[in-house]
Amino acid sequence: MQLTTLLMIVLIHYKLPSQISRYANPPKQIVEHYVNSYNSFDVAGMLKNLDQEIIFENMSNGVVDLRTDGIEDFRIQAEAATQYFKERTQKIVSWTYSDTTVTIMIDYKAILNMDLPNGMKKGDTLEMKGQSQFEFKNDRIVKILDVS
Repeated sequence: MQLTTLLMIVLIHYKLPSQISRYANPPKQIVEHYVNSYNSFDVAGMLKNLDQEIIFENMSNGVVDLRTDGIEDFRIQAEAATQYFKERTQKIVSWTYSDTTVTIMIDYKAILNMDLPNGMKKGDTLEMKGQSQFEFKNDRIVKILDVS
């Protein structure tokens, strides 16, 4: 038996970690960590797997109504957003994967901590369905697009 054939058999049999996943941290685990951090108002946890050049966009009714560029801009917005809600929960209801993107469909529920310009009042419950797309590069989230 040739040495290369023997090595291939060993690699297939033992399934070396580099053969199992091209990611050191699987994207699903990274997204779950981000969502859990979001739900618990843990901004540092949200930032953990973000690229320094992270782009965040929030789209409502087909229009981008919020965009941040870079991790510092994202951090400032994320910290400000913790003040808007007394409670908030993103519940993941489905997952879709592509080469560089993970898309989750979510059920969102939050209790407002302040009055909003749209007429909603402190204590009101906000419920909606949406999706979040996480684009990855080198085990880091480089873009998040929230659509509602």
